[in-house]
Amino acid sequence: MSANQFFHGYKVGSDATAVVSHLQFVDDTLIIAEKSWANDRAMRAVLMLFEEIFGLKVNFTKSQLFAVNVQSSWLNEAVLVLKCKVGNLPFVYLGLPIGGDARRLYFWDPLITRLKSRLSGWKSKHLSFGGRLILSKYVLSSMPVYALSLFKAPSGIISSIESILNKFFWGGNDDHKKKKLGLTGILFV
Repeated sequence: MSANQFFHGYKVGSDATAVVSHLQFVDDTLIIAEKSWANDRAMRAVLMLFEEIFGLKVNFTKSQLFAVNVQSSWLNEAVLVLKCKVGNLPFVYLGLPIGGDARRLYFWDPLITRLKSRLSGWKSKHLSFGGRLILSKYVLSSMPVYALSLFKAPSGIISSIESILNKFFWGGNDDHKKKKLGLTGILFV
């Protein structure tokens, strides 16, 4: 549709030659476009054609329209055409906040919460040294890799993640005679 000039994606880059129109992952689609009524109508037409061709139903009540530097009056009219909801920034897509500021600590709260919730079901005192090492190295340290591959984390967040991993590894004890495991090497490998 974009090649036929019915739909105009968002131009990115210093020379604005690259155009991004959509991102897809499993059953999620993120459509990115310039503000225009033609784009709004084209999106609605494509979604309706998708329903007809594939026999699948687009859930417009779960669909959201997000706008950056767009008047709320235009946004409200566009939502009526698309029959969806107005979304607010930041929003979570594939487990990461989109439209947030990665330099702020609250941006990383979902990651820290996920780490802690994963740990809540594990009792380190019932695991062997090797079991804690494997869980720390391959399960827990892999959780932040996705976010850290896209965003630069403040040093306080890295320290927080290391602290959570170290506490789990050493069984939650604050015994200062034990050596601290250098999980930084494991976390970023």
